[in-house]
Amino acid sequence: MTRFLSEQQVADYQRDGFVFPLRAFARETADAYRHRLESYEAETGGPIQANMRHKVHLLFTWASELIRHPRILDAVEDVLGPDILCWSTNFFIKEAGDESFVSWHQDSTYWGLEPPDVVTAWVALSDAPVESGAMKFKPGSHLGGQIAHSDTFHPKNLLTRGQVIDGDLDLSDAVSVPLQAGEFSLHHIRLAHGSEPNLTANRRIGFAIRYIGAHVKPVKAARNATLARGIDQFGHFDLEQAPVLDLDKNALAAHEHAMKGQLAALYSGTDVKTARD
Repeated sequence: MTRFLSEQQVADYQRDGFVFPLRAFARETADAYRHRLESYEAETGGPIQANMRHKVHLLFTWASELIRHPRILDAVEDVLGPDILCWSTNFFIKEAGDESFVSWHQDSTYWGLEPPDVVTAWVALSDAPVESGAMKFKPGSHLGGQIAHSDTFHPKNLLTRGQVIDGDLDLSDAVSVPLQAGEFSLHHIRLAHGSEPNLTANRRIGFAIRYIGAHVKPVKAARNATLARGIDQFGHFDLEQAPVLDLDKNALAAHEHAMKGQLAALYSGTDVKTARD
């Protein structure tokens, strides 16, 4: 029996590598989370930047709450099982009229997680219509294994290394993934996906939560994760603690420690030491 997804949705996820739209919470709740983010941005004088966009659940109590939202975890449990770790969180924000984009890629390229029992819950904290640069997925592309990528470090690419799938990718069957505020999608770590610039007059805010089954092993340096549900009977990761207060000294120290491991994994083989804006 499933907890949140229908049996058909689970079958769709297994076949296509994704499922959407799923409703996590009401628009008003999404607005409240957005307000917490934008209050921080107002205090710091601009959009959340660089390392602060990553492992956000270690910095803010509201982000820590969000990765444990029961409806999101119920959906994730339907595809990963009951013992779930959160490996990372990332903001993907496109300002109004922003030229930023996400090249076609697989998440698995530099993450160093095996086996690939990993799913991203992409939570919309604002409306994300097609025109705003909503994600696009290539159905079934997760079934073919890892594809070769090249790094571009393009300044407008929101990915860490500006990585892009090598060669020509047939996108004739690509599916756009528009979401309303409070909705989310799930996609497999090996699913080919990308997104285009935001052509609207509104900000597009996505909060990506990377969940892994507790049995998954880190084969690179990123060995910190948060137990989100169930138990960790494998001990492959050093378990992170939830922040007690937003941005207090313990939260900042935990975030700095975790980011060192994650950046070492994501930028292995390059001379980059900090996350790109």
